[in-house]
Amino acid sequence: MNDTISLFNAAPDTAVTNHTAIVELFDPPMCCPTGLCGPELDQTLLDVSEMIMALQAEGTAVERYQMTSHPHKFMNNNDVMRLVREQQLAALPITAVRGQVIKVGAYPTLEELQTYLNNA
Repeated sequence: MNDTISLFNAAPDTAVTNHTAIVELFDPPMCCPTGLCGPELDQTLLDVSEMIMALQAEGTAVERYQMTSHPHKFMNNNDVMRLVREQQLAALPITAVRGQVIKVGAYPTLEELQTYLNNA
């Protein structure tokens, strides 16, 4: 992973706040959808999988995308594509909540996501 981390403070799009919260993770290229298939476990990816399970247990819809298997998801999010064009793979992973990019270059923690979801 890289060391570039930024947490966006932009307010979520109020037009979609009445719907189920949606967290989207735009992953860097990995060997499988979770990245947990190699001979050695990556603790960061294990933490992300646990975070996703915790969010889903709270009723939060979470989706994960990889550029090779979900290119349309990248292409349909203008902010994600702008970041990928500007920073290339260094921008990934990118996290969006309700379509709003909230973190670039690293996965958020469960606490970061819960704070953002609770303040939205």
